Amino acid sequence: MPRFRWVILLLMAVLITGCTGLRLGYRHADTYLAWKADSYFDMDPSQRRDFDARLERLLTWHRYEQLPEYAGFVNTALKKAQDSLRRDDIVWFIDGMKARYFTLVDRGINDAAEMLGALAPEQIVALQRQWTRDNRTFVREHELEGRLDARKIARLKRTLTQIEDWTGTLASEQEQKIAVLLENVEHINLLRHQDRIRRQRDFIEILKLRGNRAEFQPRLLAWLRNWEQGRDPEYARLAQEVFEKRIQFYIDVEKLLTPAQRQTAVRRLRNFADDFVSLSKKTSGVTPPAASVVAYALLSCALEGHACVPS
Repeated sequence: MPRFRWVILLLMAVLITGCTGLRLGYRHADTYLAWKADSYFDMDPSQRRDFDARLERLLTWHRYEQLPEYAGFVNTALKKAQDSLRRDDIVWFIDGMKARYFTLVDRGINDAAEMLGALAPEQIVALQRQWTRDNRTFVREHELEGRLDARKIARLKRTLTQIEDWTGTLASEQEQKIAVLLENVEHINLLRHQDRIRRQRDFIEILKLRGNRAEFQPRLLAWLRNWEQGRDPEYARLAQEVFEKRIQFYIDVEKLLTPAQRQTAVRRLRNFADDFVSLSKKTSGVTPPAASVVAYALLSCALEGHACVPS
């Protein structure tokens, strides 16, 4: 069994666990996303019906036109990892995830612009209140008001959880070695939090243009697509450095795994591929849960406007 194949799986875990509600599953995406939209915008009954209809069309398109394509993507990832995994292969996979997010955004931008264009001023206030709650949660979960040591401990716990989700329980010795490896990656969650707030402010400014569809929709599309635009130069530089070090970190972590842990991770990835293939042949029925995870995560990211990035 190729020893590097699992790294693609782990990177998938890192990417998609940055998105909210991952484990609810694609089968319940319509219910969850409708609830999430309502919590952000406090929609009235007419807006909720309109949202539900548009979301149903998007999910139908996504399941029957996008999920089969994901099967080919994951199978190609498996082939790339047959012997060894290079940095370029990891970047290829991450770029593939981003490309599928962009496809989703491009498909839904017309509906998004129409719905956001109809927001009342009090609904924008509701959005700001929800973001305030979200930001408090982010600060609490990442210990951003604590000392650097506390922030590092919080990051280590999240990282270990992400790894164990795919490899099974880690031994104490493995956890200690992972902690040492993680020290080589700069801690930038405080800057990441500041950038989240900056993007939220930018979004509110874009909403002020919603009465002018010709100007509003292109600005909205650019906001959804161009995560790096407008970043503080120091954060932009550090984010790129952390991206490269995270790649090396997970390659180094792979060397610490036992054969059984590698087999567990590879089996998870094969389940993704098999479920996508199975789904691509179905015309009805329930979406296989493993195949649903990536698709659901992308949908959730698009709705919330948060990048699916490592913590």
